[in-house]
Amino acid sequence: MKANILIIDDENDIRNLLSRIIRLEGYQVFQAETGKKGLKMLEQETIHAVICDVKLPDANGVEMVPKIKECSPQSEVILLTAFGTIPDSVSAIKSGAFDYITKGDDNNKIIPLVSRAVEKALLQFRVQELEDQVSEGRYSFDKIVGKSKPMQNAVEMAKKVAATDTTVLLTGETGTGKEVFAQSIHAESLRNSKPFVAINCSAIGKEILESEMFGHKAGSFTGAVKDKSGLFEEANEGTIFLDEIGEMDLGLQAKLLRVLETGAFLKVGETKETRVNVRIIAATNRNLQAESEKGHFRLDLFYRLSVFNIRLPALRERQEDIPLLAEHFISMFTARMNRKPHHMDDAFQNALVSHQWKGNIRELKNVIERAVILASNNTLDLDCLPFDFQINDSGEPSDSLKLAEMEKHHIRKVMAYTKGNKTRSADLLGIGLATLYRKIEEYGL
Repeated sequence: MKANILIIDDENDIRNLLSRIIRLEGYQVFQAETGKKGLKMLEQETIHAVICDVKLPDANGVEMVPKIKECSPQSEVILLTAFGTIPDSVSAIKSGAFDYITKGDDNNKIIPLVSRAVEKALLQFRVQELEDQVSEGRYSFDKIVGKSKPMQNAVEMAKKVAATDTTVLLTGETGTGKEVFAQSIHAESLRNSKPFVAINCSAIGKEILESEMFGHKAGSFTGAVKDKSGLFEEANEGTIFLDEIGEMDLGLQAKLLRVLETGAFLKVGETKETRVNVRIIAATNRNLQAESEKGHFRLDLFYRLSVFNIRLPALRERQEDIPLLAEHFISMFTARMNRKPHHMDDAFQNALVSHQWKGNIRELKNVIERAVILASNNTLDLDCLPFDFQINDSGEPSDSLKLAEMEKHHIRKVMAYTKGNKTRSADLLGIGLATLYRKIEEYGL
């Protein structure tokens, strides 16, 4: 997971310098020149660590700490001062600051400090996520929506394997709900009181992924300032979910195979083996056997992973479930937005059922969220759907469709809903961030 860092400082040179240094380490960096803008950014983005100047035009950095914590309790705050020491550093730490650093200090000190703050924040975010899942009873087979034969077959297979310790391979197209199944298998297993840890094998590079999975010894590579436990250790006695396993580097595949066979692995830079007891659930949208024949995936690892294979059907293979899923998401989003219950008219529902859904459940969820946002009354109709749904029987856009005006209206409503968060807006609109910026400029939004 790429961690997000927010720098709050009114000095452009300092802000930009810190941004360059931190961004080179692989972090995503956000900037704000005032305390007010910094707090607004925290409302819009998930921020893991905040670097905040003590003297801001509209706030005192020490007094900002509790405000930041109130807005994002799991975020860690590093104070930035122009002096060698902060006179009230004790009160700053007591108020919740992680640490402080002096402006112009050796840049080599910044990254280790940020790294430690991020490590603590990531752990806190993960703990909060697990607590939320437990308190909400979020995952169980009973909560999986679908009455179609293909989905019921998949659920029955998952129920049977859940009570065992057998390794499971979940296959199917992107967006078919593989992580929900993995979470449900864990929730109904004998390991359900222990951690469930998910890793997206395609999200980060080989070197970082190896360290994330297995941990490392201090000094084993640049930036490894102290020993670090990996996610396999964090998942000990529980379940580890390896999403997009087909993207894993061949060298790491060999290391994973050894864990499956012996329960042991070497941390990066370590000579002594670490042993764990974890259940492995893997997922992929690729044909791993075909990838093995091409030399892209280890055949022996494929056999070890596919002891119990569950294929999740694409949404177009379970059309009778589409109205059920749509109603589920409508209820969820109207509740979140504190709106009255909505219902679908026949044209809206028919358009959903006949759509191909290349993005599967994930695409349907985004379409429903956007439709609820755009609905001018309590009825979801064709005007609430994206443009590719609004096609007549001849395959041409309907006469009433004024593309530019509707697009402008859609974008304005979505951005109002996300409070100006352009990344989230682009995601809901199903377009790239650069395209959204171009549309904003084009329509003067």
